[in-house]
Amino acid sequence: MTNAPDFNLDTELEDTEGWDDEDFESGLSDSWPDEPDPEDAGFDPTTGELDLAERHQLRRVASLHTELEDITEVEYRQLRLERVVLVGVWTEGTVEDAENSMAELALLAETAGSEVLDAIYQRRQSPDPATYVGRGKVDGLKEIVQATGADTVICDGELAPSQLRNLEDRLKVKVVDRTALILDIFAQHAKSKEGQAQVELAQLNYLKQRLRGWGGNLSRQVGGRAGAGGVGIGGRGPGETKIETDRRRINSRIAKLRRELAEMKGTRETKRQERKRHQVPSVAIAGYTNAGKSSLLNRLTDAGVLIEDALFATLDPTTRRTTTGDGRIYTVTDTVGFVRHLPHQLVEAFRSTLEEVADADLIVHVVDGSHPDPEGQITAVREVFAEIGADGVPELVVINKADAADPMVVARLKQREPHSVVVSARTGAGIDDLLRTVEAELPRPGVEFSALLPYERGDLLNKVHQNADIESLEHTGDGTLVRGRAHADLAGELAPYAV
Repeated sequence: MTNAPDFNLDTELEDTEGWDDEDFESGLSDSWPDEPDPEDAGFDPTTGELDLAERHQLRRVASLHTELEDITEVEYRQLRLERVVLVGVWTEGTVEDAENSMAELALLAETAGSEVLDAIYQRRQSPDPATYVGRGKVDGLKEIVQATGADTVICDGELAPSQLRNLEDRLKVKVVDRTALILDIFAQHAKSKEGQAQVELAQLNYLKQRLRGWGGNLSRQVGGRAGAGGVGIGGRGPGETKIETDRRRINSRIAKLRRELAEMKGTRETKRQERKRHQVPSVAIAGYTNAGKSSLLNRLTDAGVLIEDALFATLDPTTRRTTTGDGRIYTVTDTVGFVRHLPHQLVEAFRSTLEEVADADLIVHVVDGSHPDPEGQITAVREVFAEIGADGVPELVVINKADAADPMVVARLKQREPHSVVVSARTGAGIDDLLRTVEAELPRPGVEFSALLPYERGDLLNKVHQNADIESLEHTGDGTLVRGRAHADLAGELAPYAV
């Protein structure tokens, strides 16, 4: 028999007194942050603000269970990161380089929706071919995982299938490498049909080499190896294993995605050729992830695209048309950010998107001036430029986040990159200088002309304003006398009115 306290209704009712008071209600409501009301008259959200609200409406929560004992079919489940431990192997460079790499991995993990509990890295000549970190470190890592209650380990590098399998068998938790982590972030942020197809293609190419079975039920058929291994009754005969079936289906899906992307590439190529036919200059904003490319695009064109302080916040490219101070039209394209050791699967899958950078007339290379290692960012981005064939395109280095950067670092970058501009996309400082530099770098028309346009040819005069470099313009009694430089096609249209 238990000694339970006596229940008294009067006492319970006294505890509820004051629940209806105004003070109680106001105190409760004050705990909620003020947010703009969409119904307010002055509230006019941009497309980027709406996309950001949609991205943030679902928040990840801490796991209610652990995967310490449940590692079944880890590759087939959707990548779910909650409580993670980071592991790195330092093979070259300085200690500062290793710490910067681990800090970037932590930001990637947080962008994917996880909570970083601990991080370890070690100095080795090369990663261990069996376990990536070595047998002794695996035992220490297992103790850290059990002590912190982590359910995922993220390695700062691309693991071979054997390394992945060995680590999962020893640690008894899910193991994810850097490539799978970046692919998961891309899968979360892909919105367009082309972007989703590109991410799926990269994921399937990654997964194809990492299929494995867990249990005999996945490989009961031996694929024609009659009597192999003493399979016995029911195990002999033709057929294929479960892994072979999965690999065949993956190959079929990859072939279908490649056909779809080829069709989408044709559409993108048609639009690009249309711009080339009309001699419209193009500017591509490229650079390291989270360097401020989308913020710069909004400053230059009022595009209103999504802005978030996270890695790979922008995935789908955005192209906007704008004009120079003298009225010439050009396009500005925001591209996906780069990162150190960008997975080759992504480079191949996003090659059609990255062609926007290779075919541009000018690359605005945005660098985060407040980053601990901006020189490393520049080197990593230029490696990708060389891989996609964009190393021959004129390049303008833009040192962004000048309001938060160390002046000594900015001076060092300007000395290293003489052809550079210092700006702050957040405050607007240096934007005017950037616009003047970009306009000066745009290709100039090569054919000189002098034409007297009748007033009824206002359409032709409008083309001259948009696509030509005007030196002088005078309104006379017979028409508009205009002199300048134009492209060959426009100069041909102006030839009948030449003076």
